[in-house]
Amino acid sequence: MSYELFRQGLDAPICLTWEITYACNLRCVHCLSSSGRRQPAELTTAEAKRLIDEWAAMKVFYINVGGGEPMIRKDFFELMDYALGCGIGVKFSTNGILIDDAAAAWIAARDYLDVQISLDGATAETNDPVRGADSYAGARRAMERLAQHRVPFKINATVTRHNVADIEALADLAQSYSAELRLTRLRPTGRGSQVWEDLRPTPVQNRQLYQWLLAHPEVPTGDSFFHLSAYGQPLEGLNLCGAGRIVCCVDPVGEIYACPFLLAPEFSAGNVRQPGGFAEIWRTAPLFAQLRDWQVGGSCQTCHAYAKCHGGCIAAKHFTGRSPDAPDPDCIYEAVSPAAALN
Repeated sequence: MSYELFRQGLDAPICLTWEITYACNLRCVHCLSSSGRRQPAELTTAEAKRLIDEWAAMKVFYINVGGGEPMIRKDFFELMDYALGCGIGVKFSTNGILIDDAAAAWIAARDYLDVQISLDGATAETNDPVRGADSYAGARRAMERLAQHRVPFKINATVTRHNVADIEALADLAQSYSAELRLTRLRPTGRGSQVWEDLRPTPVQNRQLYQWLLAHPEVPTGDSFFHLSAYGQPLEGLNLCGAGRIVCCVDPVGEIYACPFLLAPEFSAGNVRQPGGFAEIWRTAPLFAQLRDWQVGGSCQTCHAYAKCHGGCIAAKHFTGRSPDAPDPDCIYEAVSPAAALN
């Protein structure tokens, strides 16, 4: 599909994140949703199933399920089975602590169910200061159980300045389980805003990361690092912000946001409990219409790298106090000349 088609939006989101609860048994310092406690007004089981029915009617082909820790929700297994029964594939992200033998067997018995274990370091010394005490051990136990049941899975790591050096070791760890490594970008969203300056990779590390990703195109990133394509050869994947165009997020109480990294009132398009539900909001919400019509302006428009990065991530800009038309806060050209950036 062409860039212009993606920019103008599709009839249904390609990347739909559903945060089914904000309850969590960890308190990661960079959590994009500031999770910890369950919200009293969470969608009921019946409301959640009606939402899944809407997505099936729209021909949404898969959903990303997260939280919080999604497995805390008592109807987690019921809702996942319901989605699968409606022909919707499920990818869910978990810290792994609640994956016991029974849960691993349940996962193994299902098709079109993809599980990601969150791990932010190849050792407890790197991971636990970010994700919490004993979280590394909990994730590794989950991996062992999934491997015993021959379940393919992904290790999902948020790249920070403290684990860039661990990426190769994380890839080796994934390979030892016949699993995949997935990398995602740190955003200054939720609690991430409090640690952004301490954890964001340095410019030198970003260049190293870019080179590593070029050499490992098989590693999925959820198109997190398209802003780094300005270095030269474009990275694999979509090279523009998909917020409200092909991406959206539904939170535990049914609010629909333009992106899972844009959890702010000004980026809410409505609530699934409104008349017309999700489908009406996706198709007609003024916020989404505005995002689909918008292109980055300012200095980005005249930059020779614009076609590669299209101005970067709106969330990274918004939560660092920048205009949507400003360069990405990790723009490789903003603080230095193009020649210096490439050296």
